[in-house]
Amino acid sequence: MRDQAALREKPLAIGGKADQRGVIATCNYPARAFGVRSAMPTSQAIKLCPDLIVMPPTMEKYRVASRHIMSIYRDYTELVEPLSLDEAYLDVSTAPHEAGSATRMAQAIRARVAQEVGITVSAGVAPNKFLAKIASDWNKPDGLFVILPRQVDAFVAELPVDRLFGVGKVTAQKLHQLDIKTCLDLRAWSKLDLCNRFGKMGSNLYALSRGIDNRSVQVNSERKSLSVEETYTHDLADLAACLAEIPTLFADLQKQIQRTEQMANIHKLNIKIRFRDFKQTTVECIGKELDIDSFIALVKRGYARRQMPVRLLGLGVGIQIKKENLQYALF
Repeated sequence: MRDQAALREKPLAIGGKADQRGVIATCNYPARAFGVRSAMPTSQAIKLCPDLIVMPPTMEKYRVASRHIMSIYRDYTELVEPLSLDEAYLDVSTAPHEAGSATRMAQAIRARVAQEVGITVSAGVAPNKFLAKIASDWNKPDGLFVILPRQVDAFVAELPVDRLFGVGKVTAQKLHQLDIKTCLDLRAWSKLDLCNRFGKMGSNLYALSRGIDNRSVQVNSERKSLSVEETYTHDLADLAACLAEIPTLFADLQKQIQRTEQMANIHKLNIKIRFRDFKQTTVECIGKELDIDSFIALVKRGYARRQMPVRLLGLGVGIQIKKENLQYALF
């Protein structure tokens, strides 16, 4: 849309081809008006929006824009926690820019990204990460939403529980069955009762329903996993067909690990299989070295669970950063 003016008002998506089981990676707002969304099969997206223009991703272009955006963020604070190519948490509580006003800093950042990178960004300003994330989604596209400290209690009280960090479809359904629709409803439950009902998640629900989130911005977030996967145009008919694909996936995974220099930090190996009926299974084992035979064994175990044609196959590793020669204070 930035580079081709003719596309700006048309429904547009980035993703794979419909006839090759492609999936939508992202889409613009004209497309979303038809119900198109990310992670949707491209074939389904085109049924919803017959005029949808689907283009393949151009990752290098995104990386260039991402580096530029992140550099703009860091002009205002070194406390930047990237979440994706363009999304991040910024802690500006001690930043001197714009007379210390977080709102004016957000306005300045949005203006600079628009001028220098040529794209729009939305921003949320709030006292903590949980609320800042919600605020950033509030006025999309190209919006700014501010939640002042004195507004937190009233704002969160009306918030649907579905918007809480960590609440997925299953947890939301359980909450709705208990007639808990908003955070105000959730506040009627004690912390003990929520923990008894939802386990560790209950403590998070209790805090978030009151607008409490004490997580700090993590500047150096550690990579915890690396993986590669392939969705096949035609199902892999049997175990032999699956095993025949492992060398290619293994080579791709090797390249990723070498590029990110994480070979020495591997501590788990895992595989993912999605079968013809869209049911998915994963298998993992402890392993400190890339070993194709281990992946073969894991695929055999995973395939045995359903023994039907496979539409997606993936290989991955768990990453554990070794923290050596660090001396911690006692107090």
